[in-house]
Amino acid sequence: MPTLSKAALATSVAASLATAGCMGSFDPNNPGQVTASERQSGAEAHPQILAEFGGAYTGPGSQMVDRVGKEVAVESGLSQTGSDCTVTFLNSSVVNAFAIPGCYVYVTRGLVALMENEAQLASVLGHEIGHVAADHGQRRQNAALGSSLLSVLAGVLTGSGQVAQLAGQLGQVWTLKYSRDQEYQSDDLGILYMRRAGYDPYESADVLEALGDQAALEAQIRGRDEAAQIPAWARTHPLSADRVQRATAQARETGVQPGQLAQNESRFYSAIDGMLYGDAPEQGFVDKHQFAHPTLRLAFRVPDGFYLNNSSSAVTATSGNSPVQIQFSGGSKQAGESIASVTQQALRGLLGNSAQQAQYSQVETTTINGMPAAQQQARVASNQGQVDLTVIAYEYDADSAYYFAFISPANVSAANVISTTAQSFRKLSASEAAQLEPKHLEVVTVGSGDTVASLSRRMAFDDYQEARFRVLNDLEDGGEVSAGDRVKIVVEG
Repeated sequence: MPTLSKAALATSVAASLATAGCMGSFDPNNPGQVTASERQSGAEAHPQILAEFGGAYTGPGSQMVDRVGKEVAVESGLSQTGSDCTVTFLNSSVVNAFAIPGCYVYVTRGLVALMENEAQLASVLGHEIGHVAADHGQRRQNAALGSSLLSVLAGVLTGSGQVAQLAGQLGQVWTLKYSRDQEYQSDDLGILYMRRAGYDPYESADVLEALGDQAALEAQIRGRDEAAQIPAWARTHPLSADRVQRATAQARETGVQPGQLAQNESRFYSAIDGMLYGDAPEQGFVDKHQFAHPTLRLAFRVPDGFYLNNSSSAVTATSGNSPVQIQFSGGSKQAGESIASVTQQALRGLLGNSAQQAQYSQVETTTINGMPAAQQQARVASNQGQVDLTVIAYEYDADSAYYFAFISPANVSAANVISTTAQSFRKLSASEAAQLEPKHLEVVTVGSGDTVASLSRRMAFDDYQEARFRVLNDLEDGGEVSAGDRVKIVVEG
């Protein structure tokens, strides 16, 4: 677990969006070229986006994503060769895709895993490129930049304070919600671009339905309040039955018949076979409410109802039912440095310029699960009232320390959340760490005796196996597989 990034994410993306030109009238057949200033702003934001989403994924499927993205970019008119658009396959299990000015386009492993063919990939990438071509970024600049993760501290914890920079921790700062008209326009553009590139435009509606099914499954598995905390394409690009029907109608308007143009299902399945699924080992694994890191050999859990988000700089947790917000981070410490000193420095680092105005409790030292630990709280004033920031740090060994930061309104008791989470932090044994294996997609050919039920039992999950299998393979309830079909299953190892 690296220490928190000190890059001013929200400031950077604001600068990126500010470079976008005025919306004005838009001609899809003559969108203009990506300007040098737009490319520069995108290039400045790109490394920070990579850091936030686990970097670029270079395993199975990565070459396909780059190829299809550039094909669609050429058909958009933004780039003659595709080189003016940077298409990145993100190493993240979050189901999302987005783009920023400068034609930097991103799609995650989590979203690609839900697709069935290259045409669906072309639709999603074309949709995001459509947002760039239509200059929707300029209108988004007028929206509130940053997620609601730590909005209770907005306007107070500024400057170099890392708490103020956590707005990007859920990736929301890069994926602000579009208006209905902008979504419709980008749907139309995506369909236009994919048809020009030779892909079946009817797959646009199909991938929208698949994304809606995934959102519904998350709500079923986690509960709606917790699922609502998850950054997802379906929320930043609002889905509706009307939108799916409209996409189908737009596909008909092209004059193309269903199945007339390429879907490239077989090539798609071959490309993604073996693709990493879920969390990457170097980032640690989230399993419902538990986080475990096989390399660092540590684990903890958050209370039920909290959604864990695992980024490259920290693990965060939010709840739809609780105003308490949790962050876990840490790393190296100086030899001989006391855990009390680590706690104080972490707290003041999070507060930044607000550290001088805060009221502090005494540092309390204790032992938690065999590790020296310390706790300190600071209270600061915000526009929403008094806010408490509590840090609990642990001396993992002589050279490393980790800490939780709990943020809550001062009038809300966070004692139970703090206690249960703090007491759960522990070291993993070598055997426990060895049992933490990554998951992968395996593409299999359905045999004569295979059924949805038998294939679902091969899914590397202990719950909702059949529901997960159906959503992963776009199978309706009651639908069956046929011998010779290729389907995806999730396996460990």
